[in-house]
Amino acid sequence: MATSNSIGEPEDRTTESELAEGENASAAVDCTNIDGYSVLVNIDEAGTVFVTNFRLLFLSEGSREVIALGTIPLATIEKFNKIVIKQPSGTWQSEKTPTRRLLQVVGKDMRIIIFAFRPGTKQRSAVFDALLRGTKPARLWDLYCFTSSSSNNSNTNPKVRLVNEYYRLLGMGSIQSSIGTIEDGLFKLSNDLWRISDVNASYNMCTTYPFALLVPKAIKDTDLLKACTFRARCRLPVISWCDRRTGAVLARSSQPLVGLMMNMRSNADENLVGALCTRLSKGREGRRKLYIADARPRKNALANGAMGGGSESSSNYFQCEIVFFGIDNIHAMRESLVRLRDYLDMHGTKSSDGMSSFLRNGGWTWGRGNLSSMSASVSTLGDSGWLIHVQNVLAGSAWIAARVALESASMLVHCSDGWDRTTQLVSLASLLLDPYYRTINGFQALVEKDWLAFGHPFSDRAGMPSFSGSGSIPLELSRHSSSPNITSSLSTPSSPSSIRPLSTSQAPASSNTQPSNNYSPIFLQWVDCVSQLLRMYPFAFEFSSVFLVDFLDCVLSCRFGNFLCNSENERVKAGVFEASACLWMHLAEMRASEGNSHAHYNMFYNPSKHDGPLLPPAAALAPTLWPQFHLRWSCPSEAQSSQVEAHCRNMMGKYNELQKAKDLAESNAREVTTAVESLTASLLNESQVSCSAVALARKANIENAGIKRAIESLGYKVRVSDTSDIENHPAKQMGMPFPTRKTVGSGEPYDEKTDLSVSITVTADNDDDSGNLNDRICESLCPLRSEDGGCKWPSAGCARLRSQFIGLKANYDAFDRLSIYDSYFQPE
Repeated sequence: MATSNSIGEPEDRTTESELAEGENASAAVDCTNIDGYSVLVNIDEAGTVFVTNFRLLFLSEGSREVIALGTIPLATIEKFNKIVIKQPSGTWQSEKTPTRRLLQVVGKDMRIIIFAFRPGTKQRSAVFDALLRGTKPARLWDLYCFTSSSSNNSNTNPKVRLVNEYYRLLGMGSIQSSIGTIEDGLFKLSNDLWRISDVNASYNMCTTYPFALLVPKAIKDTDLLKACTFRARCRLPVISWCDRRTGAVLARSSQPLVGLMMNMRSNADENLVGALCTRLSKGREGRRKLYIADARPRKNALANGAMGGGSESSSNYFQCEIVFFGIDNIHAMRESLVRLRDYLDMHGTKSSDGMSSFLRNGGWTWGRGNLSSMSASVSTLGDSGWLIHVQNVLAGSAWIAARVALESASMLVHCSDGWDRTTQLVSLASLLLDPYYRTINGFQALVEKDWLAFGHPFSDRAGMPSFSGSGSIPLELSRHSSSPNITSSLSTPSSPSSIRPLSTSQAPASSNTQPSNNYSPIFLQWVDCVSQLLRMYPFAFEFSSVFLVDFLDCVLSCRFGNFLCNSENERVKAGVFEASACLWMHLAEMRASEGNSHAHYNMFYNPSKHDGPLLPPAAALAPTLWPQFHLRWSCPSEAQSSQVEAHCRNMMGKYNELQKAKDLAESNAREVTTAVESLTASLLNESQVSCSAVALARKANIENAGIKRAIESLGYKVRVSDTSDIENHPAKQMGMPFPTRKTVGSGEPYDEKTDLSVSITVTADNDDDSGNLNDRICESLCPLRSEDGGCKWPSAGCARLRSQFIGLKANYDAFDRLSIYDSYFQPE
């Protein structure tokens, strides 16, 4: 492979099939083995590194195929660092010790990948600089989601989908909103308890809330404007989910501004919270109970009081109980994920240093076979704290769902700002309470409502671009990336190699890749919680774990505009929806290719089995690692679906193929049956026509015989035209029924007055037609003719006989013109 010391021309070395739509390469570096080690150290694979406007792309040297482990979207990169490692050598030649120049790339999707480059070249610097430009674009519009041409949005506007979800919650699902009704303000519907308000239509009341809010019907918009001033960032209590049967609601807000002494109050806020507790349904007396769930530890809530925040006092809110869930803040979640990622990289089968955990340094990471030491090594998974945090979120959500489902209680959930832990708890509790949210369409509605519309700061928490500026001011962005510095797994206590710190000249470039303090995997943690529920209730969810992984990858990749910016207000001002592709449409197109057999669908889904709330007991809330996401890079074989699920999916595929073959065979059989029925009908029709013809022929034969007998009774010889051999007709020989007087064929009436005329020729004994009529009469019929053959005409007797014959002939001519029927010859 040719070696390039600078940025090459990737367009000449990549094919269109290797690049996504709208993707173009900005830097490409060919890298070959360095003293036996390959470019992609994780899997010892040599190849070419490309940096495009969308991703870091690695192509294998031999097959020129894209290597998934070494290919990562730029937005998914949390940080990247230059690393220099000295090769082991004797002390006497330390000044000439060769070094390995590595580039470490840390992803938000749990992977750590390392590339090695040729010493003495500028390959690493070229890729590093390209990553700096690609991961920190100067303008929002430089992101790949805006430069790609796949921005045809046939999907509805997010505002329309939000209002339609409100209609469903109000029991008006048959009504569908449109962008026209929203622009005209005609979407404000209500039922007996709740209504849709447009008080925040211009985002003036609360910049991080959606344009439409679901509030108690008894509260006016003027009261909402007063109540918002008592909550942090004006995020007043509003309804996120409601139960039409019981009247219970699940509401959300930010912390109240009670102050250090917790003596500040607001009548408007107390009335709004009290309105959430409507009277119980029929058959139950009194008002429902209200729980105020503070997601923070109690000490944190008290500490926030020093900055004007705090928590409610139960004495100020009617029939209220306040509980604290003790869920840690965003900084604890970020550090926990870092420890989990390091643990997986250290103990996985494919680590970033290219060595299995079983072989690294003689197996010291597994205690060199000592069971107690091995247990201590594995216990570092628990030290990461990630599973404990997931369990806390699951337990809090299950508790909320149980109170709403079993007690018909109303619930108000908040943390500090009401957009991190609050969103996790409210959306997960809604998932447990409402079976609709456990479908693919319902999951989309849930994410768009509680995460996007209610202002989870994706720009800050997921490290995506943020919106700033207005009017003609350029849209700048700031990237909030990952966590503190990650200790490289390449260096261990007993490792023969050591990592040399970067030189002073390299430090400024590397420091630009360090993360912001606002980054935190809050949304990733919530999706992890959903995967835990999917594991516990495999029959309750329409979507599969594969769907969750693909969905999370799309969110982290910044390939679509749905999850850009920090709020609905920012996305509207930036025009994100109109200018970028839609994530939901992309996932729907993926599923459309295979229908219900696609991997996004859960093959075990049975909606009738769990058609109500899911209320997991505390004993069941024991989370495990999410294999399909956490282990897919470090332990790829273990990350695959279980053998049972894989076998079932394979059997399902075969079953679908057999079902298609069966449907095709049944279709062909129906066509053949239809053709046979058509031919049978035609044959029956032909036989009916034939039988009718035979019957008519028999009638004619009978009539002819009757006429012959009538004429012969007059003393004349008659010759009638010959008829067909009716008795030997094929229909007669086949035993087909002949029509009777009542029916002809299949139910057709027998017409006794069929107009059938029979021509009869009266001939003399002599067939000679010569001579006139008188001669023929005299020769054949005259009784007065003499024995010698002489004619006595015109004697008187001869004239009298002639007159009688003429009269008889006239009668016969008239008789010949009549229709002859069998009834003439039947006995009376």
